[in-house]
Amino acid sequence: MVSITSLAARPAPGISADRYPSAVGYWIAGVIFLADQASKYVVYEFTPYGWVQAVTSFFNLVHVWNYGAAFSFLADAGGWQRFFFGGIALLVSTLLIYMLRKPLAMLERLSYAMLLGGALGNGLDRGVRGYVVDFLDFHVFGWHWPAFNVADIGIVCGAALLVCASLLQTRPTTP
Repeated sequence: MVSITSLAARPAPGISADRYPSAVGYWIAGVIFLADQASKYVVYEFTPYGWVQAVTSFFNLVHVWNYGAAFSFLADAGGWQRFFFGGIALLVSTLLIYMLRKPLAMLERLSYAMLLGGALGNGLDRGVRGYVVDFLDFHVFGWHWPAFNVADIGIVCGAALLVCASLLQTRPTTP
């Protein structure tokens, strides 16, 4: 039986960490990036801004634009945030590309890859459009969680996995 601790401590299976240290991570990041961009394209091209389609009693598909960061933080700051958050996305993406080149435990590699895919997806939106297209809207009892997208899912899941990987990582004991 495979434990979570052993997953956090070993390289990705099926791909030798010595021969292909970054291939798995780049593929995962690419899949997240492409899924994010494809879904945003469909929403942007085929639905009007402000569109809302109820799917269930707690979930809507929407078409909104986020000029700020998480939860629309600094969305009405006057425009400078586009370059600020775009620069952060570029800096973080560069760092993650570098980190994925190193031999990593599978859980850590997965977390960096998910963060990279999300950062690239939202970073491209900021660079091209000046805002991020969001379209997933969950709500309960009239309270709406801020709308989000596939890149945001990658970022949140990647951050959560990174925390798990750091907690589960085995450290050598010193005598």
